[in-house]
Amino acid sequence: MTPELIEMAREAGADLVGVARVEDLKKSPSHAISERIADYGTVGTKSVEGRKKGQVDWPAGARSAIVVAVEHPPEKPELDWWVLGTRSTAGNTPGNRILMGIVDRLATWLETEKSFRCFRLPYHIELGAIYMKDTAVLAGLGCIGRNNLVVTPQFGPRQRFRVMLVDADLPPTGPLTDFDPCLGCAMPCRSACPAGAFSATMFTREQYGQECLPGRTGDFNRLLCGGIMERSVRECEPVAGEGGKGPGKMARFCRQCELACPVGGEVRPAESLQGHAAAERLCGPVVSRPR
Repeated sequence: MTPELIEMAREAGADLVGVARVEDLKKSPSHAISERIADYGTVGTKSVEGRKKGQVDWPAGARSAIVVAVEHPPEKPELDWWVLGTRSTAGNTPGNRILMGIVDRLATWLETEKSFRCFRLPYHIELGAIYMKDTAVLAGLGCIGRNNLVVTPQFGPRQRFRVMLVDADLPPTGPLTDFDPCLGCAMPCRSACPAGAFSATMFTREQYGQECLPGRTGDFNRLLCGGIMERSVRECEPVAGEGGKGPGKMARFCRQCELACPVGGEVRPAESLQGHAAAERLCGPVVSRPR
């Protein structure tokens, strides 16, 4: 089933696709830490009445997660441009609309041809999503880099993800066990951050009781990162709405940590994994909190 699924996802437009077990995801670092992490309300978070921050609601009957990705190359920045103030942009960014179309086509095929029940998930955790980066890692698409993003052999950190759940037990496609290009890297991603979001340890193993932390070492300040996103929203430029509807405003978010990463295309060999042996034993391949 999984090879056929991967072929269909690629026909629908996915550059990468993988499968993870829901039971494995429930134990992954992001889901374990989610409800205990400090509130960091900023761009990309939602407030839902009666719902606890970080709360993840797993649909009854969901057994496998399918994650799809599309490449986000430097020469196509518009895939992640966010339009505010117009109703003509369901799904908002062009890249996200592409991903939603892929998921919808794949789900329709699974429902009609395989009689699966599919759970099309929103983007935001607060609205019923799960953590996409954990899903991508457990599905074998890549590892979490020192920039707190998923790094894949094909594209480095330059891709966007979408996840749906199904009520079938599908063979998982990961995780990878021999890919970690960040070992020995000079970390240009961290020095490229205009907000200095990697300048201090914000999370510790003692605080959260787990080895795998945001930024891999706990050195990631999401409030500083979010501040750059908020400035992008404040300084957004006026644009016409699609189909003549609008006006709207265009926010172009920072991607400096992505663009500074040397991984993608021809990937340099990963060095020895000895330095991460303890973390690997505790929680498998290095995973961190997404978004």
